[in-house]
Amino acid sequence: MELDEKKYLYLLFILPIVVLFFLYNLYWKRKKQREFGDLDLVKKLSPESSFFKPILKLGVLLLALTGLILGLVNPKIGTKMETVKREGIDIVFAIDVSKSMLAEDVAPNRLEKSKQIVSQIINQLGSDRIGIVAYAGNSFPVLPITTDYSVAKMFLQSMNTDMVSSVGTSLDEAIKLSATYFDDKKTSKLLIMISDGEDHSEGAEAAAEEANKLGIKIITIGVGTEKGGMIPLKQNGVVQGFKRDSNNEIVITKRNQESLIAIAKATKGGYVKGTNTKDVVEYVKNALNNIEKTEFEATQMADFQSQFQWFLGIAFILLVLDVFLLERKTKWVRKLNLFNDKE
Repeated sequence: MELDEKKYLYLLFILPIVVLFFLYNLYWKRKKQREFGDLDLVKKLSPESSFFKPILKLGVLLLALTGLILGLVNPKIGTKMETVKREGIDIVFAIDVSKSMLAEDVAPNRLEKSKQIVSQIINQLGSDRIGIVAYAGNSFPVLPITTDYSVAKMFLQSMNTDMVSSVGTSLDEAIKLSATYFDDKKTSKLLIMISDGEDHSEGAEAAAEEANKLGIKIITIGVGTEKGGMIPLKQNGVVQGFKRDSNNEIVITKRNQESLIAIAKATKGGYVKGTNTKDVVEYVKNALNNIEKTEFEATQMADFQSQFQWFLGIAFILLVLDVFLLERKTKWVRKLNLFNDKE
């Protein structure tokens, strides 16, 4: 069993408060009765008054409150266990987070465009495992291979140009790190690289050839335009200026698709421009359909079902019962004389 909303368990502290209020009220009534006169005489004046009924009503109320609280907590019970066999491929997304990805020649900027593309590709996946790598001058593992797409999207949205400290872009480092993600030799492997293609290393094509030997296919996606754009320097979302080179000239960064095409070609993969998100997603979708899928995971999964309705139903019945439960003695109980109160 698992509890869906554990935070509501704190409401159980209401129960002892209700008990304390009941005891104080009982004490106050006894005190007032003593002030009125002799207790035995008071009992004779109100023969229908029951000592047991208020306690019974308290018990019913406590059970009803407990039911309401457990309903809010929403206990879930695994009703069955089943073996789920997944068929798919392993996919690693390598996303360029260098400063040039801040250029706004594509809206809103190259990095945000890359995130949109990856997010839309993930939406098209079924049983494939995915991982995420960030790279600039160095590479950084963002998310290991997983089937949890919601977690992947959360990590994806948190990516920014400050997560990798090194300047420049090393496509070869991204390929080498991504290759370590593929831990199953039998599973088809796909690396999707998103970048503007600016590469400050010289071993990208050689790294791609090594990846090809490991059975890794690479699809490259080029973001940015051939005309290029400036790299804005922002503070609190406001543009303070633009990045300049050593000669104090404004840097114009352009999409370099030649390097991306060469990488894809080395692994018999493919290259696509990242200008239109829909076109990119369709291209990747078609590529996935042509890749052989293998069974890579068999797990036991519990089918949990919510049980809150039972607790709320019982609580409702008890509350109705508490309303109609009077505090005076019940006739048939009074005849039993359980407490020997008959003269």
